[in-house]
Amino acid sequence: MAIGLIVGVATGALVNALVTDLINPIIGAIIGKVTLDELTFTIGKSVFKYGHFIGVLINFLLILSVVYVLFKVLRLERLGLEEEKD
Repeated sequence: MAIGLIVGVATGALVNALVTDLINPIIGAIIGKVTLDELTFTIGKSVFKYGHFIGVLINFLLILSVVYVLFKVLRLERLGLEEEKD
């Protein structure tokens, strides 16, 4: 259980770096901004940082994808081991 937590934290840090250092600048170059964090709009005195939200959403979706794939691989591996025992 502790190993899973450590791997999860490391995966989160890796995906965060991927989004911050690679994906955001690529998207920023396409849309003409340096980073997604610069994408904002203002209503009255309120500033809405929707670019930051998009970055966090991409980060979440990538982590979710990695966890899903790892779960599938581990589950298939466990099923394979159970079949060999029978």
